[in-house]
Amino acid sequence: MLNDLRRRFHHVMGPMIAFSAVVYFAYHTIEGDRGVLAWLRLKTEIANAEVKLATLDAQRQELQHRVALLRPKSLDPDLLGERALAMLDLGQPGDIVVFYKHPAPTGGKLAVDHPAAH
Repeated sequence: MLNDLRRRFHHVMGPMIAFSAVVYFAYHTIEGDRGVLAWLRLKTEIANAEVKLATLDAQRQELQHRVALLRPKSLDPDLLGERALAMLDLGQPGDIVVFYKHPAPTGGKLAVDHPAAH
């Protein structure tokens, strides 16, 4: 009877060890540090980082353009006037100045309305 149990135990142990190994590796293939779910998380993080990079790149290009307009060889009088108004908090009588928190759709310039223009 004891020999019969040992023989059956030996027949069952091989498949049990193999099944345990398959379950172990399958679990870590899905849940592990380099598993499928980690890969999907990284893919999402990369997509979010690329969107942020594109946004920051657009902001950088806009700032580079504005800096180029302030260089002596290509000085833009409108931008110079805008910066003077913003830095000195001054304006001419009758001017209506609207400051935007974010760059305006027209390139970030301030809207100045002269009553004589109407």
